[in-house]
Amino acid sequence: MDLQQRLSLGWRTDLIFARFGGLVEERGDCVVVRTPDNPLFYWGNCLILPAPPRDDGLAHWLARFDEEIGCHTRESGHVAIGFDATQAHEPLLSWQRAGFEIFETVTLRLLPMQLLGGRRELPQGYEFSVIDLQDAAQRRSVVDLHCASNAADAMGFEPAGYRRHRERQMDRYAAMQSAGLGKWLGVRRADELVADCGLFRDGGLGRFQHVTTHPNWRRRGLCTAMVEAACRFGFEHQRLEQLVMCADPDEVAIGIYESLGFMRASRHWGAQRRPSRDQRPA
Repeated sequence: MDLQQRLSLGWRTDLIFARFGGLVEERGDCVVVRTPDNPLFYWGNCLILPAPPRDDGLAHWLARFDEEIGCHTRESGHVAIGFDATQAHEPLLSWQRAGFEIFETVTLRLLPMQLLGGRRELPQGYEFSVIDLQDAAQRRSVVDLHCASNAADAMGFEPAGYRRHRERQMDRYAAMQSAGLGKWLGVRRADELVADCGLFRDGGLGRFQHVTTHPNWRRRGLCTAMVEAACRFGFEHQRLEQLVMCADPDEVAIGIYESLGFMRASRHWGAQRRPSRDQRPA
């Protein structure tokens, strides 16, 4: 079995996007992911390991990252190393002291018969629809929404660089949508985009991307209603057989997805070191 197929569901479905306009190559010790058109994309320019690194392996993996990724991403200056673990792994204390964030991601799966409908309806005046990413104004409204979320959530990413990153990401999603590989979906109130997400396919499997609600429109049930509508769209119009969503286990969004019937399927980890311009505020 090749290394990519041994990875957890979350990483495997991430590679749907990495392969489109990017490079995915196997080495003896890791999978190398590069997105030449977007060097600012941390997790589109990363190493993925099939097992956790050792705490005393930091110098080795920093050298491997620079050899495979860093030499191509000087504009960014990040380090991103993902890994799987089937059991409790050694704490990466020296990595944390060196400025790394170590975080867990949960992958959830949904089959058509598992969808719990009627969790939340969109209020009157709100409309769920497909966003035409070929239209520059609609694509810009998506980027504006994502940038507003970055600012409101104190994510720490330098605003101008983050906008460039999201513009490049949306260019790729637009190309994937044009190729028939998925749709970008959203909720509008009048002419304002208030929530959005992507849903892309690999055969009968659909993978969600970047579920976002504008900071001014949160806590109104819009995310729940949008994700439910997007699931129905995927099953009924895209003829998908299962849907995959990745989420932070400590954030409220995972409860929204589980309330709709998503079940936890796997988990994976990331070790990320940001450049100084992207540091979270203290």
